[in-house]
Amino acid sequence: MDGKVTVPDLQRLKREGEKIVGVVAWDYQIAQVVDRAGVDIVSVGDSVGVNLWGHPDPFEVTMDQMVIVCRAVRRGVRRALVSCDFPFGPLQEGTDSAVRAAIRLVKEAGADMVKLDGAADFPDAVTAVARAGIPVFAQFGITPQTALRYGVDYGAMAQGGAEVPAKMREELLVQACALEEAGASLLDFTNSGPVVGPEVTAAVSIPVVGGFGGGPWLDGRMRMAHAAIGYAAAALEGDTPSYANVARITLDAISAYADDVRAGRQIKGSTPATNGT
Repeated sequence: MDGKVTVPDLQRLKREGEKIVGVVAWDYQIAQVVDRAGVDIVSVGDSVGVNLWGHPDPFEVTMDQMVIVCRAVRRGVRRALVSCDFPFGPLQEGTDSAVRAAIRLVKEAGADMVKLDGAADFPDAVTAVARAGIPVFAQFGITPQTALRYGVDYGAMAQGGAEVPAKMREELLVQACALEEAGASLLDFTNSGPVVGPEVTAAVSIPVVGGFGGGPWLDGRMRMAHAAIGYAAAALEGDTPSYANVARITLDAISAYADDVRAGRQIKGSTPATNGT
């Protein structure tokens, strides 16, 4: 796809049966790299709180922080469509709050689209944000709470190894269609599974992508860039599947740097200082 990616471009990819590639990024440098790789969506996730800042959950992330992180990512992206998550709060506080938050993420943070977690519970907010002229990336699907209600093994579901009960499949189909009718431009289906995932994807005309618990049965996939490259410290133990092991490379590089400093050697990438400069 040439030029700046737009929502109509993503919808065209669905119609033509081409997969949509999305990554989650939280900083300027990674944003530049993934944009150059040609991904279609760069999603600025509130997952930054857990994965980059070490919070126990994403609920501590604030709107001000999302604006700062999205600004950084925006500066690094030229081609991909930039989506920014609502932190917990603005959506739950009501429709007016959601619209104000969406406008702020567009005006101050440079987002092309806003992502609403738990959007199925707030269709009026989806409609209001869309009417304000801001594309909505609506996240819904199987959460620990809904899995408990329907007796689904959430851990197995997340690994693609559990069947979704028929009643739950019906509810998810209804939610997907309702979100499209409310004005969502894209759907992020959490823990879709290989049975209900294709059903939902076929039931709506807008693209359905998925990250956690998704699969090739959807219109596209999302993954954290840091997870794809093996950036997390867990990759040092070899228990995090990824396309690279940046954590190991980083460990080796910093260890070599430390050895050079302690041995009194010139470090790589530096120029010996000269007198008078």
